Amino acid sequence: MANSKYEYVKKFEADDRLPPCNWIVVRIDGCHFHRFSADHEFEKPNDKNALNLMNSCAVSMLEHFPDIVFAYGVSDEYSFVLKETTQFYQRRASKILSLSVSYFTSLYVMKWKEFFPNKELKAPPSFDGRVICYPRGKIIQDYLAWRQVDCHINNQYNTCFWNLVNSGKTEREAQEFLKVEETVKQDKGGNSIKRTRNKVVLAHIDIVGPKFWSEHQYILEEE
Repeated sequence: MANSKYEYVKKFEADDRLPPCNWIVVRIDGCHFHRFSADHEFEKPNDKNALNLMNSCAVSMLEHFPDIVFAYGVSDEYSFVLKETTQFYQRRASKILSLSVSYFTSLYVMKWKEFFPNKELKAPPSFDGRVICYPRGKIIQDYLAWRQVDCHINNQYNTCFWNLVNSGKTEREAQEFLKVEETVKQDKGGNSIKRTRNKVVLAHIDIVGPKFWSEHQYILEEE
């Protein structure tokens, strides 16, 4: 770009580089997906094809961005962990976030027919996102545990809710019923994607307890 007297306007741009020696998490979440899933008649409480579509997009993210070392997803949400030493776009938060969200959204549209061959995409999907820094690998483990615990709670509620609706209750009646009844635990732990030394692997595993992290210490190796 040629130098000109107008370049002073660049001084108004914020320096949003993230601090060094921190792990970076990009969390992407579906925007207005309650309406989107209703418009496309997703099965409740969990649509297998919709979940597989999200997983496929996440795998492609790891294949495209080598600095992503781990990802965890549930429903219309995915968290991507970038290695502590990443210099991806000079660690600029706006660049990391905008590129991650736009690429994931593009993948979702491109892969739609692969998982929904008999359904037209009626409306453009949209995702929002955020970038968070964590100074230690242990905090990353706690963050991922938080997301998996949240996944369990939501699936407990949603499984019971839709079972009640399918048995004849209205949605309002099901909501009132669940306010006073204990929910039944369901084994819906979300999906984890890790980068091994050779390839990207999709797995349905417990990441709350210590067993997974002790067996995969290379994922959060601090350099």
